Amino acid sequence: MERSFIPIKKLVKEPYSKIIGYPKATLRQLKSRISELEKLKIKSISFTGHTTIGSLQILGKGYVGVVVLAKKRNSVIALKIRRMDSQRNEMKSEAKLLRLANSVNVGPKLYDVSKNFLIMEYLEGDKIEDWILSLKGVGSTKKLKSVVRTILEDCYRLDQIGFDHGELSSISKHVIVGKSRSSLIDFESSSVNRRVSNVTSITQAIFIGSGIAKKVQRIYKIPEKQKIIDVLRKYKQEQTRTSFDDILKILKV
Repeated sequence: MERSFIPIKKLVKEPYSKIIGYPKATLRQLKSRISELEKLKIKSISFTGHTTIGSLQILGKGYVGVVVLAKKRNSVIALKIRRMDSQRNEMKSEAKLLRLANSVNVGPKLYDVSKNFLIMEYLEGDKIEDWILSLKGVGSTKKLKSVVRTILEDCYRLDQIGFDHGELSSISKHVIVGKSRSSLIDFESSSVNRRVSNVTSITQAIFIGSGIAKKVQRIYKIPEKQKIIDVLRKYKQEQTRTSFDDILKILKV
């Protein structure tokens, strides 16, 4: 389906102003934000996605910002807009964390940042829970295991650099499964100042938590819960490649 893009000059008007200055902004604040977008070479925005604000669809919404599809020059990108009511007063701290995740090939690529906007790679795909529900027929088990392995490897690389995502227990909002690749997304709650739990959190969410685990069980037989808990406990004590490989072995991925 062809996407329609709205020039940023039109964003001062409703209903678009509700997004650019979510949840509420003055005309002066809106104009300031549009000027900021112009400096970032953002030309237009497309209101598309599975999240709805008012009459408009967007890619996502969190405590810090809302994410929309946009064009920077002629490239389609994901644009994160800082909420007017956010407790964060800038986006550069989050950009720093995303850049660190990128250093071990995790997450959407960071392209640019300003006070109120974060520009990153647009990863087209489905939330992991929706993707699992769509799996049918021959090859489903192989596809699922491949995606789980990819995400676990991402989590292991983050663990190795002391980077905790912080939101992987609610996995559905934070893992995208695309045609080209699967990825962790949304690093607004990440930290390098607390104990990392990426591998353990994602494993528990996929195989032990009640929601997704039941859907995964429909596709392939999940190992005994106690066996998973035992290898996770060992991994917590010593986050080595050997203890991580033991997790992959138990999970048969």
